[in-house]
Amino acid sequence: MAASMALGAFGLHASIGHAQAANFPDRPIRWIVPWPPGGGADMLARMLNVKLGQVLGQPVVIDNRGGAGGNIGASAGAKAAPDGYTMTFAYSATHSINPHVYPKMPFKESDFAPVIFISLVPQVLVVNASSPARNLQEWMALAKKREMAFASAGQGSIGHLGGELFASLTGINMLHVPYKGGGPALTAVLSGEVDALFGVPVVLAPQIKAGNLRAIGVTTVMRTSVLPDVPTIAEQGVPGFDVSSWNGVHVPAGTPPEVIAKLNAAFNKVLADPDVRKQLIENGYEIIGGEPVKFASFVADELKKWKPVVKKAKVQIE
Repeated sequence: MAASMALGAFGLHASIGHAQAANFPDRPIRWIVPWPPGGGADMLARMLNVKLGQVLGQPVVIDNRGGAGGNIGASAGAKAAPDGYTMTFAYSATHSINPHVYPKMPFKESDFAPVIFISLVPQVLVVNASSPARNLQEWMALAKKREMAFASAGQGSIGHLGGELFASLTGINMLHVPYKGGGPALTAVLSGEVDALFGVPVVLAPQIKAGNLRAIGVTTVMRTSVLPDVPTIAEQGVPGFDVSSWNGVHVPAGTPPEVIAKLNAAFNKVLADPDVRKQLIENGYEIIGGEPVKFASFVADELKKWKPVVKKAKVQIE
């Protein structure tokens, strides 16, 4: 009798779970972005959330949770109820770099289930428009005379490690100045508080085109469509330099597969929309999309890739 009751309870629970998944979503969805407003992650999420809400039939509300290199927001996402109503913006820093630079992480990769691989994006090295350097070689010449301060979205961020790798390959003096996100880092270089910034095209291009910043190098082996006239760092005398960030979406582990499938299908539909694709491409994003397993495999490879880079740069955050 006890066994029959247990099986009956399990069947009832499963039925309720399937019913909830079938009705998903029936209320607004929260999308945690682990950085302050104004940075690249925030801007990308806002390019997608309205259309995503239309596809899902419920609003998708951005919840900015900056701090600790993205760990605060990601941790909140990991601890959320596994029902699909809380998504987390997954980024190269939080999921492939932070585990190597923070001795104690507030979450682990197994706390999440992948939803979709959104895109890859290059970084751009920019200086204030008042800088006398017109290109990378001139900037490096200045850096040999004095230490250059460069900003990033935080300790262990892709902009930080990109700068460390650049300094290592070129032998120039660079002082890293971390901020709590891409927005504050951009403000710092615009105000002249720092000399340079490694950041994403979506954030920097408007300031470059307005004449407030000067782009002196793209971090990937190929130039970006957003700034086609800006040469890569590799082609300006630093062979082998290739750094890009990536982004995607996670939900808490244990989220019903049917819910993940609905979210994945909705994101793929949004990424296939001609207007969305045009906006993303114009802002330098290489659109990926696809099934959750594709994103899971990529994140695992990235986690391995950045370990030796972090070790060589001796980056450690207490």
